[in-house]
Amino acid sequence: MLTVHVADDLWPGPGTEVVRCGAVAVEGTVIAAVGPYEQVTAERPGARIRRWPGLLTPGLVNRRAGRLLEAVYHPDPREADDLGTEPVTDAALAGARLGASARRGIQRMLAHGTTAVAGEFRAPEVRTALARAGMTVVGGPGTDASLAPSLDPLAGGVGDEVFAGVLAPGGRADFAVFAVGAVDDAGDDTTDAVTGSGGDPRQALAARGAGTCVATVLGGRLVYRGR
Repeated sequence: MLTVHVADDLWPGPGTEVVRCGAVAVEGTVIAAVGPYEQVTAERPGARIRRWPGLLTPGLVNRRAGRLLEAVYHPDPREADDLGTEPVTDAALAGARLGASARRGIQRMLAHGTTAVAGEFRAPEVRTALARAGMTVVGGPGTDASLAPSLDPLAGGVGDEVFAGVLAPGGRADFAVFAVGAVDDAGDDTTDAVTGSGGDPRQALAARGAGTCVATVLGGRLVYRGR
């Protein structure tokens, strides 16, 4: 089924401009159209519409994923009394339960708008979990090993390399929506849509982080939806 994802603002990626009330049409696993809502929907009158608050961008690349999935343990909810709910930096514990931990870690990464990971993944269990989730593994090294592993790909700063490409027709439908507005000329983070002032939406993401994710689409599938 053809689905059109609509957000208050759309930023297709590096080198592009913000589109007020933008939309991404998805057919199967690929993007069919990107542009203003009225234009995209007028050409696809029978499409299912999904509306999201905030800013729609390409999916994020987590460059600390190697350590995050192989050296950090992601507790099962049933272990909350003993281990809490946050990731535990314990390589021995992670290694003992690697497959299940990696699967939970990937789910938490999807909840932060991550659709791609960078780095070397030595453990077969982690490679299998990534493949089954449909996560893209991109070339290039991860970040400095001295940096703490983080579920937020924006924790190390916001640059073009944080985003997994540009949203365009024919490309794989990997993107995320964040509950942030763009930034006006005064540098103020707004909860409203872009007013044409030329603000950079990455500044709002940098200020609030990927924990503001409300939806993640991976290969055309809605794999995370915030409550």
